[in-house]
Amino acid sequence: MRFMETVLIIGGGGREHALGWKLSQSPHVEKIFFALGNAGTESIGTNVQIDLSNHSSVIEWVSANNVSFVVVTPDDFLAGGMVDSLTHAGITCFGPTRAAAKIEWSKAYAKEVMTSAGIPTARYASFSNFEAAKEYILEHPVPIVIKASGLALGKGVVIAHDRDTALETLEEFMFGGIHGDAGKEVVIEEFMEGVEFSTHAFVDGATISMFPPSQDHKRIYDGDKGPNTGGMGTVAPLPWISQDDIAHVQKVIVEPLINELKKRGIVYRGLLYPGLMMTHDGPKVVEFNARFGDPETQSYMRLLESDLFEIMQSCAEETLADQKILWKEKTSAACIVMASGGYPGAYEKEKEIHGLDDETEDGVVIFQAGTKRDTRGRIVTSGGRVLNVTAIGENLQEALSSAYRSVENISFEGAQYRSDIGKKSL
Repeated sequence: MRFMETVLIIGGGGREHALGWKLSQSPHVEKIFFALGNAGTESIGTNVQIDLSNHSSVIEWVSANNVSFVVVTPDDFLAGGMVDSLTHAGITCFGPTRAAAKIEWSKAYAKEVMTSAGIPTARYASFSNFEAAKEYILEHPVPIVIKASGLALGKGVVIAHDRDTALETLEEFMFGGIHGDAGKEVVIEEFMEGVEFSTHAFVDGATISMFPPSQDHKRIYDGDKGPNTGGMGTVAPLPWISQDDIAHVQKVIVEPLINELKKRGIVYRGLLYPGLMMTHDGPKVVEFNARFGDPETQSYMRLLESDLFEIMQSCAEETLADQKILWKEKTSAACIVMASGGYPGAYEKEKEIHGLDDETEDGVVIFQAGTKRDTRGRIVTSGGRVLNVTAIGENLQEALSSAYRSVENISFEGAQYRSDIGKKSL
């Protein structure tokens, strides 16, 4: 184990703030840079402006600033091969290669891998031809699920309850450009009955270490109404998912995926995030993500006891088997997302945020996302999802109550949040 590391975290959301917060607690980490960061990450590190689209510029900056470890979390940078470029330059990274991350940036590919590996998932077909996709929809029962195969900021999924909606969605995805190139290929799936949940896993190519279960709340409004978002809040662990359930997920989903990729010459190192549906037949995969979830990470970092830097380094160096990863016992975590008015559609920015400087109650940590400092030094909104108010407690109700009390003390014009995060698990 090396000591006194300088770390660069690529990304600027609440997830990156939470990871930086946890990494800053490691005795091995001396300095943290964020590219591009937000107003909250300034309190634990230094925000820097780097042209992240230019890998050579990133490598030059990393070398010039004596950065010894880079954490790459956003899906688009993983899909763009950021880890490949940095690793080729001799820079140690946490995150999967472009080939390994393809399980997220191509849903069609992920379904083919799952089929080959015998991983339980919904029946499906993938299409690049509109007429063929249309014919498939007309021949199959509704509800039916239509997904943009590429990356769509967590919004490229529509559950169509009638054929007119299905066909309209298909046209919007493939011709309307609503998700750009991501929608030119679509995956059409059977509708699975059940309750969604997720987990994460640290992976070093061979060894797997599972996280506790969590549950995101994707829809913008209470009662799971309205359009999908990047996530409006999470709770973890889940009282209705047991340790045996997570062990089953590892055995029938995570291990087969890692082994199937290995057969294809792909070594998976980093963070694996399976989105799951608990059905009458057990857990099935909704989708795979190749990075930390957002806002799942914000809850997970409140529960993780072990040194995050040591874990990340062991994943990169394939020594995860040497790590004993500990999570807080008899503790629940909750994360409530405060979003801009109008999100996930058009929204205004530059709204001053009030209440961040007020003393929060014990157990509450606020991770900032779509925030920045304006020319007057005020913290203002700069994105759709603005704040992640997290809390821990001896049980889920205690954690949720604490988080919501703090949410009520924070305000900005147009602020919206769900009032029913975690209600299903209670």
